[in-house]
Amino acid sequence: MSENSSQAVNSSGQGLTAMQNSLRVAITTTLVQVLVWPFIGINLFMFFVFRQREALRSEPRYLLFSQTLLADAFFLLFTNFVVLTIQGKLLLPLVLCLPLCMVMEGLSHLSPAIIVAMCLERYVAVCLPLHHVDIFSPHRTKLFTAIVWLISFLKPLVDFSIFLSHVSESYFSQLTFCYYEIMLLKDWHIAMRGNLYILSYLVVLVILLFCYASVIVAARRASGDDRKSASKGQRTLLLHLLQLFLCTLETICPYIEAQILLTGDLHVYVVVRSFDFLVFSILSRAASPIIYGLRDEKFYAAFRYYARCTMNQAAPEK
Repeated sequence: MSENSSQAVNSSGQGLTAMQNSLRVAITTTLVQVLVWPFIGINLFMFFVFRQREALRSEPRYLLFSQTLLADAFFLLFTNFVVLTIQGKLLLPLVLCLPLCMVMEGLSHLSPAIIVAMCLERYVAVCLPLHHVDIFSPHRTKLFTAIVWLISFLKPLVDFSIFLSHVSESYFSQLTFCYYEIMLLKDWHIAMRGNLYILSYLVVLVILLFCYASVIVAARRASGDDRKSASKGQRTLLLHLLQLFLCTLETICPYIEAQILLTGDLHVYVVVRSFDFLVFSILSRAASPIIYGLRDEKFYAAFRYYARCTMNQAAPEK
């Protein structure tokens, strides 16, 4: 085979690979958009339903549930924007990426923290019913949610402070893909972040297992309506454990993506980033509307009522 023929074959092979990569990215992008926007819409609509009903706003479990709806909707919205920029190979200024990454990091911590609060609320409702009104009064529940929001965004603020102590002003003029690891410039900082992740999720897991075991014991001792309520709480806590597992997997994804980005293979990084967002981010946040929305009789009744009103208003008059 001549040299020109060999070059033609190589050029053809590279062109075919580029077409396959482009097709793979296009399919992944389309699939992500088809799935992410319905869940954003469902979460925001459920939050609207919560705001419309006084009976829902006065109960602590729905107050906590509304926070997951709001946090998950904005997390999906911001993360989807970042995924689209990566799929479009669009580099953004660092000064824009940093606050965006901090917000996404805070929102990613918020969902597991709210899950813990919801599990504790169910534990108190089933195991300590006489103290439930005092511990989870509407005022105290709002205070708990404010504390959870503050704690969730405290860590990215600390990371940002450490980041500022190691960079100069010229660093902020760079263009980059938006991923949280751009703030982790030192190996010890990366190790500290990983250790804090492990520690925090171990604490969360211990709390969830304690609540689950306590509710199981309460369900065995109860009878009649109490047994039915305890069994329902047991199933809810089990779903929360599954949701926490998915959230835990999601926190591992940025480390894998950062290693792939170091290899310089942008196509593989785009596909992996989209896959992680599709499977872990969307899937873990799709569980919240099912667990506390469509499974709950009172909330589902309100959801169905406002959904019918919306469809009736949208339907053209004959």
